[in-house]
Formats: sequence, structure tokens, C-alpha cells
Amino acid sequence: MKYHRKLPVTQGRLLDFSSDTIACLQNLYHQHGDLAALREGEQQIVFSFGPRWHQQILSDTETFHSRFFAVRGPKKSAHRRLTSGLLSMNGKEHKTHRRLVMNPFQKKSLHNYHQPIVKLASELLDRWQEMSLSSSNENEHGLIAGKIIPHAATATWQHYPVIDLNAEMTNFMLRETSALLFGVDIPEIALQLGKTIDRWVRMNHRVGMGAFVTDRHVNANYELLLELAENVESDVRQLIQARRETGLTDHDVLSLFIQANKHRGPISDDQLVGHIAVMFGAAHLTTAHTLAWTIFLLAQHPQMMSEVYREIEQTFSTDSPSMEQIEKMPMMDRVIKESMRILPASGYSQRICMNPTRLGPFDLCVGTTVIFSQFMTHRLPEIYPNPEKFDPDRWLNFSPSAYQYLPFGAGPRMCLGAPMSLSILKTVLPMILKRFRLQVVSDAEINGQIISTMLGPTTPIPALAIPQDGDFQSSPVRGNIHALVNLKSVEQQASFRRAA
Repeated sequence: MKYHRKLPVTQGRLLDFSSDTIACLQNLYHQHGDLAALREGEQQIVFSFGPRWHQQILSDTETFHSRFFAVRGPKKSAHRRLTSGLLSMNGKEHKTHRRLVMNPFQKKSLHNYHQPIVKLASELLDRWQEMSLSSSNENEHGLIAGKIIPHAATATWQHYPVIDLNAEMTNFMLRETSALLFGVDIPEIALQLGKTIDRWVRMNHRVGMGAFVTDRHVNANYELLLELAENVESDVRQLIQARRETGLTDHDVLSLFIQANKHRGPISDDQLVGHIAVMFGAAHLTTAHTLAWTIFLLAQHPQMMSEVYREIEQTFSTDSPSMEQIEKMPMMDRVIKESMRILPASGYSQRICMNPTRLGPFDLCVGTTVIFSQFMTHRLPEIYPNPEKFDPDRWLNFSPSAYQYLPFGAGPRMCLGAPMSLSILKTVLPMILKRFRLQVVSDAEINGQIISTMLGPTTPIPALAIPQDGDFQSSPVRGNIHALVNLKSVEQQASFRRAA
């Protein structure tokens, strides 16, 4: 790579961004600071890491348009319909549709979803309990989430099941999202849809780079992308039909969409498919990643886990907290904030410049892609001292601006689902931690990567599901997680048993 002397520009390959997003972001920041560009020939992508640039990009929605999908597909294709939802709308159209769909996501509607959240979380924990009762025979063969692992990894713990937190939280959120969006819990369809959407989103990421460069390997996947889109649309329409056949309620997003639009103007079925498909994909993956990362971080920080558990016990005596009680756990709130800071489920988002404008030293022309990265902003040492340390207590006397801390974005297009996601996290995490002590399997390889804007685990997170006994212990682990979070000091502490 060659350094451009006049502007903060790195000459390189645009495909470097998609092949190793985290390394690309970090290299650009270390070379140039909080605003940089990656250029290949006549094409370039501009990267914003600092809050002052974020504010300009996210508040000026006339100049910087959202283009969540770089490739839209033929006009009458399933892919075009799926990419025509709220995340791809701009201007007046976006404002109109945001008003139409926002009501189910407002705080006043959250009480409608609390019982469905509790119900499915209870079923998850009951299943883990059943696994624990039958785990003696299973663990003799090293069973982990239905797969065989080396016997040595489980030899010390013959009486507890080993679960994959990544898979468990993903499958749980597939069911949870299906229930909350559609009001129907059909695990088979939800799992199928989730897996197909995941493949479709990943393929969008790969093919999307074809909008910037000519590469036969990237462009060869275009037909597969269109085929995946047809499968996604079919599954979404199937769930929408299931909701209509069972009748509308006030306990799911789709019903509230339909009811609200009777008075505010209709949303066509094609538009509904676009809204729901993207919401389903974004909601289940981002919240699942946050659940898995937060449990992992607490498991690796036994003293913090002990404090959280003490707070849980003092706040509610039943198996689940009420809507009022989830707001009375300040330590849990700080843990969630810090987890979304250090390992944000959304690693970056993008905008397209629609009018000539100036961003710092850059004169941007129409069509320029601008990336803003939550992952990098949340690690700026001038905002977050010792940024690679998981430190929930940093939030005791710290109130960052909307553009310094933006796990859900910021400005007029801030994520509509933020209140619902936080409600799920604040309900489900205490339920899990009240009933189980989750201890990561020693020497497990834990890796994370940003794929299609989302930072998630790319390996299993194997953990022992031990009935809660307060004997919190961290475990040595391998993998690139050490490049994302400083775990050395806490692994040396090894364990922390709560006071009697």
C-alpha cells in the first residue's frame, strides 16, 4: 500500500475491506486518524471513525442516503422487493414509512411483548435443565449442541451439558423474532427462514463489492443471490399468511402494522415483505450476537458476574423479572452498555453521497460510499480510556453523546427496534444468569469477525451449563477474541466465589 501525502488516503484493494473488515478499519485509523479513505484506481470508500464526522453524515439525510444493499436486482425480482424495505428508503418515502411502522416499536408497546419473551426464554432454560439431568451419559461422548467434540474437552465435567452459546442464542432469537414479528411460534419455518436470510445477507456482502470492483469471483455469485432472495421471500410470505389465518392480535408487530395502516394508509404486500424480511434478519442476528457476547464477557469476568448475580437475586425472587423490575438493575444495565460498546453487534453502516459536499478534507462527489464504524468509534481512547478493557463501571459517571456511543445508530434514522432489543436483553439475560452458571470450556477457540456489517462469533462458544451455584470461574481461551478484548488479567484471576 502507498500513503497519499495530500489527503488521508490509502491506495489499496477495495476487496481488502470485505475480506478482513476489522483489520482494514484498524489499519486506516492507525494510518490516518478519525477520517480516511481507501482508494483503488478511480474508486474510493471514505471511512468515518470520529463523532464529529458521524454527526454530519447521520444528521444530513438529504446529502447522505442510506443504501443498505449495494445490489438491488432486476425490477420485478424477489431480490428487488426484499431490498425495498425501510433500510433502503430515503427522503419523503422513508419518513412516511417510518411513521407507518414505528408504533409497534415504541416504548408504550413493549408490555405487549414481555410475556412472549419470558415464555420462550423459560422454554430454553427448561431444555437446558433437561439436558443437565441427562448429561451424564451424553457427556461421556462429548456432546455439544448436538455435535461431537473431543472427549478431553469434557472429561473434567461429566455431569454438566456443554452448549454452544453462539448457536443457542441464534436459534433462540430466531424463535423469539418469529413470535414477536408474526405472533406465531413455528420453529421449523423460523429456523429455515433464519438460515436462508443469513446466507442471503452474507451473499449480499460478497456480491455488493461488485458494485465497486470488477472481480469474476464476486460477480459469479449474483445468480445465487437472486435464487436465495426467492427462497427468503417465499418463507416470509408463508409466515405472513400464517399470521392472517390465525387472526390479528395486539401482541405481534405484523398485526400492529396491519391495524395501524387501516387508518394511516395501506402498505402493500410487497412493501410488507421488504420491511419484515430486513427486520427479521437484523433483529435476530444483532440481538443474538449481543446475548452471546454478553454472557461470554461475564463468564470471563467472574467478579463482575458475581455482582450481577447478587443484583439479580435482590431484584426478583421468581424465575423472571417484570417489566418494572428490568429497569431496577443498574449493574445489568451497565454490563449491557459495555458489551455493546466493546463488541457492538453492528460493526459499521454505510451511506451514499447524493449531493456534492465536503467532509473534512474530502470533496465528495455524487455516488461516493461513506462508511461510519461503531466498532472503531467505541474504541477511541480519547473517549473510552483503556478501550479494550471490559469495564461496566466506566458508565457510572460517563454520558457519551449520541455520536460517541451509537450501537443502534444515531440521528433521524436511528434503529426503530432499539427499545425492543433492550427489553429482550434486560429480560432474558437475568433469567439465564439466575438459573445457570455458564462457564466457557477451557482452551476453546473463540473468534469474531464483522460480516455484512455485523460483528458476531465465527466459532462456537462452548460453555458448561451448570445450575447456578455462585462459584464463578473464568477459563483460558484461544482465538482472535484476544485482539478484541483484553482478557489476560481476568484469566489470571481464575475464579470468584460470591460471599455467603
